[in-house]
Amino acid sequence: MSSSTITHPAEKTFTSYGQKQGNDYAQARPDYHPIIYETILHHHRDSGGLLDTIIDIGCGPGNVARRFSPHFNHAIGLDPSEGMIAAALSLGGRTSISENIRYEVSTAEDLGRNLQQPIQDASVDLITAANAAHWFDMARFWHSAARVLKPGGSVALWAGGRSRIHPSVPGADSLQNTLDEIEEKHLRPFFEPGNLLTRSRYIDLPLPWTLEKPVPEFDESTFLRKDWDVAESFYSFQQELDMDTCEKIWETASPVTRWRQAHPAAVGTEKDVVKMFRRAIENHLNKQGVEKGKETIKGTIDGVDIIGRVINVEA
Repeated sequence: MSSSTITHPAEKTFTSYGQKQGNDYAQARPDYHPIIYETILHHHRDSGGLLDTIIDIGCGPGNVARRFSPHFNHAIGLDPSEGMIAAALSLGGRTSISENIRYEVSTAEDLGRNLQQPIQDASVDLITAANAAHWFDMARFWHSAARVLKPGGSVALWAGGRSRIHPSVPGADSLQNTLDEIEEKHLRPFFEPGNLLTRSRYIDLPLPWTLEKPVPEFDESTFLRKDWDVAESFYSFQQELDMDTCEKIWETASPVTRWRQAHPAAVGTEKDVVKMFRRAIENHLNKQGVEKGKETIKGTIDGVDIIGRVINVEA
């Protein structure tokens, strides 16, 4: 099946988050490595992009919008979840001219068109979407992106792929196999097509020229794809993580949320899928001689950046 014909159901897990879940998500999710932000800004500026207005789509509680906003005069975070936007508003953020980040409830497909203060055509310099594009109706998104971007404006989409145990962990391969078995048995039934797109590092993500009705404002030659391997740093954390921190990170994964919704009586018990992952790691490390209660683990995640720009818009 070609990428132009892939369709995905609307994301319903994060969209249903309340403000508390959004705040928990903001605290638990690790930030992306600084080089991710630097790569995007460098490519945008080198291709003639300006630093006036940025929109972060699927912004959640605003983590990425707050990282980019000091480089721009105006920053807007859009998310279809009212709870996520409430969390983002509570956490705030400022731009390079001390202006507050504007957070609004809107989908990637509408891209602010139906807001009380709509996003104007040809008004945006950079559109970003971090770990979110796999939930978009990409055909509608690309047309909306072309509408709001200025000539020379850019769009940057990126996502983390596979989580792996770092090779430096004793018995890493054996432990990885155990965790993979837990995921396959318990979480795989709760994967959505979007989750699979991240695992393949967006290899089948529909791009403007692969659509049934291509978006001519984008030219394939302007696009950069950067793959980050597991040996590189896609997220900012470098240190080993304790088990409580690991649990908080796992709890932000959408398949885990859906598993828990299907097994409410198991949440927080030893039958919780998060506890299954934790106990597997603890048991493995204990056998390696690590004292109980002092288990820590180091992991690594691969990922991908896809960055392109509008070149065919009449000013």
